[in-house]
Order: sequence, then structure tokens, then C-alpha cells
Amino acid sequence: MKLKINNKYSTLLPADPEEANGTRQVTETAFSYMRPTVPSKPELIHFSKETAALIGLTETDAASPAFTAIFSGKDLLEGTRPYAMSYAGHQFGNWAGQLGDGRAIVLTEIDVQNKNYTLQLKGAGPTPYSRRADGMAVLRSSIREHLCSEAMFHLGVPTTRSLSLLLTGDQVLRDVMYDGHAEYEKGAVVCRVAPSFIRFGNFELFASQNDIPNLKKLADFTIEQYYPEIKGDDKTRYAALFEAVANNTRKMIVQWQRVGFVHGVMNTDNMSILGLTIDYGPYGWLEDYNPDWTPNTTDRENRRYRYGNQPQIALWNLYQLANALYPLIEEAAPLETVLQAYQDQYEADYTAMMNEKLGLAASLNDTKELIGLLSQNLLLHETDMTIFFRLLAQIKQADDEELAFKKISDAFYNLEKVSKETKETWLYWFTQYITKLKAEKATDAERAIKMNQVNPKYVLRNYMAQLAIDLAEKGDYSLITEFYELLKKPYDEQEAFSNKWFAKRPDWARQKIGSSMLSCSS
Repeated sequence: MKLKINNKYSTLLPADPEEANGTRQVTETAFSYMRPTVPSKPELIHFSKETAALIGLTETDAASPAFTAIFSGKDLLEGTRPYAMSYAGHQFGNWAGQLGDGRAIVLTEIDVQNKNYTLQLKGAGPTPYSRRADGMAVLRSSIREHLCSEAMFHLGVPTTRSLSLLLTGDQVLRDVMYDGHAEYEKGAVVCRVAPSFIRFGNFELFASQNDIPNLKKLADFTIEQYYPEIKGDDKTRYAALFEAVANNTRKMIVQWQRVGFVHGVMNTDNMSILGLTIDYGPYGWLEDYNPDWTPNTTDRENRRYRYGNQPQIALWNLYQLANALYPLIEEAAPLETVLQAYQDQYEADYTAMMNEKLGLAASLNDTKELIGLLSQNLLLHETDMTIFFRLLAQIKQADDEELAFKKISDAFYNLEKVSKETKETWLYWFTQYITKLKAEKATDAERAIKMNQVNPKYVLRNYMAQLAIDLAEKGDYSLITEFYELLKKPYDEQEAFSNKWFAKRPDWARQKIGSSMLSCSS
């Protein structure tokens, strides 16, 4: 197993001069050298063939004892020196100060055909940034991270990837609901892969410490390594960096909204400088369409990170990044221009995205009212978002509103409870929708193909992940493999799985822990 080591981050940015592993505050530091905790009995459960190939590894490599040893943290790759990154952040809208990689350790950076990738273990033990935690991760959260990372990639959503999922052989104490009922669970570790794990919070840390030289170093590093197209003098370059990050963030959020994904913990330390979905904690997909839903029990009261609020939270987080970059620019106007552009462009991007989901090529202004009415209708009765949009492709220009309603009726929970008034409202909407379809140049078949390329048939619903977790706890990893294969082709019909996984959330999953809402417990 050979990897081309290329540790740019730890070579070009300042290291923590203290190397003892103890919780502490750091200054003038981008990272702290830290060896992963050696697991007692590592065991490979699953690996992503695609991610392995991405970084130049074969299936034979993944089957080797060396792979298990390295990607569990037991052994180190020759010529590497693992480290934990330091950063700060706003959590649930409040300044939290220094945070950092509390349970993640970067194994190394590698070069693959002139592309840089960072290999990071999540659940690899305590670091100087673990605060009062143990730095470990448990099997249930690791399964969710591993499957979701790969599922999101195949959905076409910008994301970090997951290479491998391993048991450590150690027990980890967790209080899942923070109610005083802690229990031991199986420990696990995931190897995450991304071009970089730099976050908004990395910039916030240096800015909060008024460490302008290192803030500049970090900005220069980010531009040179990840946005080399940015040129000009310093102020121009840093403003352009902020614009590029804002654009990538906006594009990511549009994709979240498209597939019904809810991150659950959109703190600034969980926002990638590359516009990647990062840190899969208490995430979830909308079952019934509900803009106020959040999967995070910690957010249950205020619902700050609810589905419908994600675009605005991303903007709020960009404001915090703008504040962090301001000392390098010393002018508010360029930053304010970018922030305003985010709002304007998001509205246009969202409308364009919804047009694609509806199979409409009409101009944006012509469909805003139709989209608005649809959002209201989806709230009238419990309606499965994923199933609704997938079934919508079956509607034809020659259909009347009654037939159209019938074709999507499987998306309703408790169809028999749909009121007469609700149905009439839907029939009115379908009348408007079919009128739009009749004005389209594409044939019914052409439109259906395009719609099925943006409206997934399969997503990683929380109850599905929980089923895989329940089996895995018993040593049966078959559902992990099944979901991994299923979610590699989320837009394909896959008839063999249709009746099984193209289905509404079962009643038992409505309130079950892990299937409805989740805590941040890892």
C-alpha cells in the first residue's frame, strides 16, 4: 500500500510548540501534533471502493492488515506525523471560543495525480481540543457518517468522503439523550477524505486572537492551494476568497434543499471553506415536508438549524467569516457586496432548482407563484417529500387534475384523512401545473428523464440508518453493505429495492430514538 505523502498544511502553517496531549488553549497555532489512540482490536467493517480508488488504493490494499492498522490509528504511515487542527467558532449563534478537532486527527495529506487529499480519522482519541470529552466515537454515529458521506456524494451534493469504517475493539461510555443514563457502546473510527478540512472557524480563531500575521498566512495558504485562480493585490485577493467561499457555500445549500437534507449542526466550525458538507452528526432527511423540522435534540426548542432556515444560517455564518477576514481587507464594502449577492443569487438559484424538480424550463418569474403555492400545499397534510417529487415525473400533459392527484397520492401519509378542502386546494395547484406543462417544449418522456435526475428515489432516511445500526450492534453488517450499494445509484429505479426502500417512514420510527431526532452524542 503506497501513498504519496504531501503534508502542505503542517509544513506551511504554524504548529503548536507544546506536544504533550493535554487540554489547553493555544495561540499562534494552526494545529497540534497528536498521535491517534492505539485501538485494542481493530476490525474493518466496510470500506468505500470508490473513495479508495480516489486516493489510489485497490481492493487488495483495503483487504490487507496494513490498511486496518493504519486507518484505525494503530500504525502510522511512514513519513507522517498526525495532527489535530485548531479552530474556533459560533455554536447555536453564540461565540464558543476555541474549539478544534476534539475527536478528529489528520493522518496525513497525500498527492494523487496532482490533487491534494487530507486523510482524517474521526474517533481516534483525545486531543488538546477535546475539552471534557474522550475523543472517541461509537459505532452508531460512525455508521451514519460513513454511509451518509458516500450517499451525499452520489446524490451530487458537495461533501467530504468516507474511506473506511472500523471497530476499535474498545468500549465507549455515552449518554445518548443526556439524561443521566450512560451506557457502554462499541467504539469505532471512520477515515474521512477531503481536499481540506479547513473551516470558517480556523479563520475565526486567529481573528479572535488578533493574530493578523497567521490569519494572513492561513488566507494565503487557502488561496494558493484551493483557489489558485485568484490573483491581484492582497485586499483584492482576500475579498475574492470570501466571494469564492460564499459562492461555494450557496451552491451547497441549494443542493441540501433540493434533496431535503438537514445538517442539524450548522455551527461556524462545521462550515467548510470549500463549500463541502462536513461533520455528519445529528443530520436527517425530511420525511414529511416540514420546513420547521430539525433532527437535533439540542436544537429542539429554538429550531435554529431547521430545514427552512438553512439558507439564512449559511448567510449568518458567512457574516462571521466576513468579520474574521475584515482585518486583512480593512474595508467593509467588498464584504457587504458579497453578502448581498449571496441573498440575491440564492433566490434565483433556488427557483431554478425548483423548476428542475418540477420539470419546467419556464423563466424564473413565471414559476415563483407556482412554487410558493406548492410549498403551502405540502404543509396541508403530511406528505413525504422524496416520494412526492419522484412521483411527480409520472404526470403527463394530457392528464387532468384528478388523475394527477391520484398519481402522487402514495406520497400522503394517511390518504384517507386528506380533507375535501385539502384535496380541492391540490386540484387547483395541479390545474396550474399541468397548464405550465402544456407550454413546455419537452415531451412527457424527456421531462420525466430530467426530473428523475434531480429528484432522488432513495435517500438515507434516519430509520434506514437505524436499522443498519441495530443489526451492526449484533455483528451483522449486511444492511451497511446493502445501503451503500443502494445509495450509489439514488436516481435509478432499482426495482429490486423499490417496494422495500422507496417507502414512507414506518409508524414505529416516528418517535424512536435514532429514527426521528438525534443527539450530538458520538
